[in-house]
Amino acid sequence: MSEKQAVIYWDSTALLSYLFKDNHSEEILERARSRGVHLLTTLAAAEVYTVISRIHRERVLPDVMIDSLFEMLERGPWSRLNIVPDRLALKELARRWPLRGSGLWHLATALTLQREFPELMILTLDEDLARASRGEKLKLCLTLKGGQAKNSKSRSHR
Repeated sequence: MSEKQAVIYWDSTALLSYLFKDNHSEEILERARSRGVHLLTTLAAAEVYTVISRIHRERVLPDVMIDSLFEMLERGPWSRLNIVPDRLALKELARRWPLRGSGLWHLATALTLQREFPELMILTLDEDLARASRGEKLKLCLTLKGGQAKNSKSRSHR
C-alpha cells in the first residue's frame, strides 16, 4: 500500500516567510523541503509579486536581490493553480468568519480543494485565517502559538 503524500496549500504569508527571513522562516523552509504536493494559487503569487515590486519601487533592496526573489518564487516547490472558489461558499464563509477578502478567498479555495484532496493542509501565518481554517476542520501545516504569528495586516519583512 502506498503512503499518501502531503498536500500543502500555501497562502501569501507563508510564501513571504519563505522569501524573507522572519521568526517562522526556518519552519517554513522545512515545510518547503517536505515531500508532497505544494499548491500555490494565482492570488497568493499576485500578493507576493506586489510586495516584491513595492520593495523594488521603494529601492529597499538592490535589483540583483529583487531578481533573486522573483527567481526563488518561480523555482520553488509549488504546483501553480488557477482556481476560483465557489461564490456560495464565499458568502457562507464570510458570514461565519471575520476575514479580509484574500483570507476569505484562500479559505474557500482550500476547502474546495479539500474535496479532491482530503489530506490537504493549509500553510499560513495569518492568525485569522488559521482560526477560521481550524473552525472549518482544515488541517494546519504549522501550529501558531498564541502571539507568535503576526496578523496579516501587520507582517513585517526583512
